[in-house]
Amino acid sequence: MKKILIAALLAFASHTAHAADDWNQPRDPFRIYGNTYYVGVAGLSSVLVTSPQGHILLDGALPDSPKLIAASIRKLGFKLRDVKLILSSHDHVDHAGGIAELQRMTGATVVASASAAASLKRGRMDKDDPQFIGNTPYAPVKRVRTVADGEVVRLGPLVLTAMATPGHTAGGTSWRWQACEKESCRNLVYADSIYPVRGEGYRFTDHPEVVAQFERSYAALNAAPCDILVTAHPSFSEQWPQLSSGQPVAMVAAGQPTACQQLVATMQPELKQRLAEEAAK
Repeated sequence: MKKILIAALLAFASHTAHAADDWNQPRDPFRIYGNTYYVGVAGLSSVLVTSPQGHILLDGALPDSPKLIAASIRKLGFKLRDVKLILSSHDHVDHAGGIAELQRMTGATVVASASAAASLKRGRMDKDDPQFIGNTPYAPVKRVRTVADGEVVRLGPLVLTAMATPGHTAGGTSWRWQACEKESCRNLVYADSIYPVRGEGYRFTDHPEVVAQFERSYAALNAAPCDILVTAHPSFSEQWPQLSSGQPVAMVAAGQPTACQQLVATMQPELKQRLAEEAAK
């Protein structure tokens, strides 16, 4: 699993057009747990949380991804018009690029943090973003509702809580909720990226406020109830091999790290390495 994570990190850091093509390959949708399904593409997550009163979709991947996401939703037997809300993790093209088209296809309202909402409406990341030098514009998004850290989003029986996880972007948001199968309920987390990618010339040491944002995100994810973890780039989750192959994910034994804590344990050293590299120059 460690080799898979390292390969994913290298591909993520390069963020080339070739990597984007690989990410956008179709894959079959599948049930994650209970009323929650993976409907994303090979390398970019999109998650559908369903109910009789309507569905919630998390993230929209690349501008070319909506047709694949829509096909996956239909393949599972759900209707696009029943998607009432689209929740955003962050405002980069590889997660937000398809949101405008998915909104057009479904009529859904988009929900994002205030910072991400501003970027979504103009169709590009903020100029203070660590990756702004590689900014790729995308279709602007209409009807964006803002949420604050800890705010609850409800749709019928669905209850999802926003978790501010900034650093990778200023408005990064993860989401948590419960899904049940009969009497067995699990705490699910859709974790936004906490990987410290920087554009050419950007130094985290010159932006202590961004370093503090990452630390805040690590603390939030470490503290989150986290039985099942889906990450914005799916292979970043230690549980991805089990989830994607339909194997049951075992409950974490008492005293053992959760999947969210394992994610932090992988990503936090990456930031420390960046800071050490910058200090050595």
